[in-house]
Amino acid sequence: MDLRDHVAIVTGASSGIGLAVARMLVAAGVRVALVARGVERLERVAAELGGQAHAFPLDVGDIKAVTALPGLVQERLGRLDILINNAGVHHRGDMLRHRPQQLAEMFMVNLVAPVVLTRVAADLMSAGAVVVNVASLAGKLGVPGSAVYSGTKAGLRFWALAAAEDLARRQIRIANVNPGPVDTGFFDDNLDEVTDLTFSQPMCSAEQVAAAVMDCVHSEATGLDIDIPYLSGKLSTLAYLSPGLARLLRPMLERRGAANKRRFIASKTGG
Repeated sequence: MDLRDHVAIVTGASSGIGLAVARMLVAAGVRVALVARGVERLERVAAELGGQAHAFPLDVGDIKAVTALPGLVQERLGRLDILINNAGVHHRGDMLRHRPQQLAEMFMVNLVAPVVLTRVAADLMSAGAVVVNVASLAGKLGVPGSAVYSGTKAGLRFWALAAAEDLARRQIRIANVNPGPVDTGFFDDNLDEVTDLTFSQPMCSAEQVAAAVMDCVHSEATGLDIDIPYLSGKLSTLAYLSPGLARLLRPMLERRGAANKRRFIASKTGG
C-alpha cells in the first residue's frame, strides 16, 4: 500500500513505541500528528522528524480534548487515514496501594480514550482507513501485580475485535498489536514493581513492535490480533484456557523471570 500523503494520528508519540511508529510512518511518506502531554519534548521530536511531523500537545486522559483532536488534525492537515492508539499508563503493583484516581486514570487513558478517539475519527475517515491499537499480552490473561492494567488492555482488545464489524460497514479496518515486555523505559522508573513473571518473557524493542503496527497498517485484513513475541502470545492463550497448568508453570516462570530481571538491571546500571 502506498502511504504517501496519508495523514496519521499517533498517541504517545514522544517516546518508545509511539515514536518508533511515527518514524516509520514518516519514512513511508505519511504526514503524522504527534500526540503526547509534554509540549517541549513533543516539539523536539517533531523538529527531529522534519516537516511531515506536526505536534499536537494533548493529555489523552482529557476526553473533551480527545474528542476535538481528529477535527483539529483534519483542519490542519487536510484528511485523516490512520489512527494509532498507543498512549498508555501503568501504575504497577497491588491495586490496593494506589489511589482510586490512579486506577481510573488507567481506564481513561488505556481504554476510554481509544474508544472515543476512534468513534470521532471514524466520521472523518474515508474507506480504506485503519485504526491500530497497541494493547498488551497482559490483556490476554490476568497478570498478578497488573490487575487494573490487564483489565484495561483486555477491554481494549475485545472492544476492537467486536468493533471490527461496525467499522467494516464504512470500510475502516481495525487491529490490535499485543506486545509483551518492551525495552522502552516504560517501567524503568519503578523496576521494583515489575513482576518476575513479566520478565519471564523475551524483551522486545520498540522498533519490533512498531514493525508489527506497520504490518497492520499495510494489511487489507481487519480484526487482526497480533502477539509479539509470537510464542509468548501462545503461552498466554494456553494459560488463559488452562488455569491449572498456569498455576503449575508459574513458579518456574518466576524463577526464570527473576534471573532475567537481574540481568536487565545489570545491563542498565553497568553492573
